[in-house]
Amino acid sequence: GALSALLLTSGLVMWFHHNSYPLLILGLLANTLTMFQWWRDVVREGTYQGHHTPIVQKGLRYGMILFIVSEVFFFAGFFWAFYHSSLAPTHDLGGCWPPTGITPLNPLEVPLLNTSVLLASGVSFTWAHHS
Repeated sequence: GALSALLLTSGLVMWFHHNSYPLLILGLLANTLTMFQWWRDVVREGTYQGHHTPIVQKGLRYGMILFIVSEVFFFAGFFWAFYHSSLAPTHDLGGCWPPTGITPLNPLEVPLLNTSVLLASGVSFTWAHHS
């Protein structure tokens, strides 16, 4: 696990600075193999061997809850930074929003199409789920 993470991060550095792919591909393969074997063992232990005692189940549940909470905090910080920069632009941004040189998208074109596709797929998924 740790070696695959090292290979992956070193491969990303090599790719960013020297446009070299071999170490990155090796790191991705090692990371994929590690994840596959890890989740295979979790499924095997829980399904066939019955090792997921209530204490282990509680630990897995708390781990998932902490993961979801960390994602909520990440996106809260992300949107906080966006709204802080857009509602109170600093001198570094030229005192205006959007910053000079950035052309904003028209919200009635591509963003509206993306929202429509997302809502339509959600409606069709819910409809199929309840049929």
